[in-house]
Amino acid sequence: MTTVPAFTTLGGGPTVLMLHGVAGGHLAFAPQVETLASAGYRAVAWDMPGYGHSAPIEPYTFKGLAQSCIALIEALKCERVVLLGQGLGGMVAQEVVARRPELVDKLVLCGTWAAFDLPQPEAFVAERVAPLDAGQGMEQIAQLEVPQMVGPGALPEGVRLAKHCMGQVPAATYRRALECMVTFDRRANLANILVPTLVLAGEHDPLAPPAAMKRMADAIPYSTFLELKGVGQLQNLEAPDDFDGMLLNFLALPAQLLH
Repeated sequence: MTTVPAFTTLGGGPTVLMLHGVAGGHLAFAPQVETLASAGYRAVAWDMPGYGHSAPIEPYTFKGLAQSCIALIEALKCERVVLLGQGLGGMVAQEVVARRPELVDKLVLCGTWAAFDLPQPEAFVAERVAPLDAGQGMEQIAQLEVPQMVGPGALPEGVRLAKHCMGQVPAATYRRALECMVTFDRRANLANILVPTLVLAGEHDPLAPPAAMKRMADAIPYSTFLELKGVGQLQNLEAPDDFDGMLLNFLALPAQLLH
C-alpha cells in the first residue's frame, strides 16, 4: 500500500491540489492556499515524497511519485481534483493524468515540460549537485540558484520565500529529484489529455521558456496558454496577484466552455 504523503489544506469546496517543483515544498504555494480558500476552494498543497514531512520513496521515479499523488487524491475523498503542478510537479501532474485521468477535473501546468529534452541531462544534474559535492548546504545553494530562476519583475517577498523553501529541501532528495526529472517524457500522451488545461509560462523562464510551453499547449486538445510578463520559473511566488487572477479565471469557467 502506498503511503499518503504529508500535505497542508485550507478551505472548503472543489479541491485544488498543488504539486511543487524540485526546489519547493508545500510552503511554495502559501499565497495560493490563502487565495483559493478565500475564493471558495479546498486548497491542498503536498510535500512531495522526500520533502518536508513526507517519507522518501525508493526507487525515486515518476511512477512512484504519481502513485503517491494518487494515494493522496484518494485519501482526500473527493471524486476529482484540479491538479496544479509547477516544474517537477507539472511532470508529476502529467504522469497522474496519464495513469488515472478520471481523477482529474482540470489541469494547470506552470513552468514545466512534456519531456526533459536538453541535450546533456547528466551535465544538467552534475552542474546542480556540484555545490553539494563541494560541501555547500542547500541554504547556500538556494542563495545562488533562486536568483537565476526568477525574472526582473519578481516580488522580493516571493524570492525570499523561494529561497527559504529551497533551503529546506534535504540534499539527498534534491539529488534524487533532479535525477528523476531528466528521465521524463510524456510527449506522446499530450493529445490524450482531454481535460481543460491551463498552461502558464513565465516570460523569463530559463528552463521552460514560453515558446516551448506554447508548443506543449498546442498539443493538448483543450488547452489555454498564457504568459506572465516580467517573471521566470517561479511564477506563483514572483507575481502572485497576476498568477492567482489567471488561475481563478480559469477555475471559474464551466468545463464545457473550455472544450
